Amino acid sequence: MAIRVLICDDHMMVREGVRMVLQSEPDLELVGEAGRGEEAVELTKALKPDVVIMDISLPDMSGIEATRLIKEAVPETRVIGLTMHEEEPFVLEFLRAGADAYIVKRSAAADLVGAIRAVMEGQAVLDPAVTRAVVEGYVSRPGRAVGQPEEPCPLTPREREILVLIAEGLTNAEIARRLYISEKTVQTHRSNMLDKLGIHDRTELVRYAIRQGLVEP
Repeated sequence: MAIRVLICDDHMMVREGVRMVLQSEPDLELVGEAGRGEEAVELTKALKPDVVIMDISLPDMSGIEATRLIKEAVPETRVIGLTMHEEEPFVLEFLRAGADAYIVKRSAAADLVGAIRAVMEGQAVLDPAVTRAVVEGYVSRPGRAVGQPEEPCPLTPREREILVLIAEGLTNAEIARRLYISEKTVQTHRSNMLDKLGIHDRTELVRYAIRQGLVEP
């Protein structure tokens, strides 16, 4: 079964671009398009797509509010934020509204396709371009001291080193080059961290790094 996708963006060129990306993937099916938030909410209720790709800046309501309404009406539908905004407040508000992923428009088409497939597997996806902003915003809040973990850390020094680089948005290949180790070794450490911490994806790893105070602005 193809993953059924609905696009909401008030710019026709953006919708056309996303449409072309989806049409090139045999497991993705475009079932609807909207240029306004209210229209996206109503189409989601009627069509019940698997995934809604949602912009933030819309003419009638914000994509954040539209996402909140979609999640209330059709909670099983995943929502991916696709926006130009990379600032922490936008990211956090979108996620609080119930978004399952946040991708910036300057990312590669493959990143959006990967996010669609990932959210269908129950994963949360945060674009590396915005991860740093979220981390910096969190650790800089009053009362939060970097280096003061909230819980004991079972990770080895090497695993903590890799965790910091993951939180900073580096890929496995980039981490391998930075630490002069193989990409396979990075993946092994990453898998070990997930097992030790009982978590399932990169976004949760970033949150853990924040709680541990391992990331500095």
